[in-house]
Amino acid sequence: MNKSELIAFVAEETGSSKAEAERNVNAVVGAMSGALAKGEAVSLHGFGNFSVKERAARTGRNPQTGAEMQIAASKTVGFKAAKALKESL
Repeated sequence: MNKSELIAFVAEETGSSKAEAERNVNAVVGAMSGALAKGEAVSLHGFGNFSVKERAARTGRNPQTGAEMQIAASKTVGFKAAKALKESL
């Protein structure tokens, strides 16, 4: 399911227009992105937890040349599925 399919599903389930459903989906995604950008975790009961994870700097290899290179430290988003979501699969 992509974002446009999610918007169509929300519109159908709530009986609202696609424009209103798009605003609602964008608001939820924006709130989650904003919280993660601040370093906060986002927990959706029954679905899972999103959190910011830090990757340490490390040495890697260029796959074309085999030369060693430094990979800078970075942040990424981690997701842990809730028990209810795991059981539904």
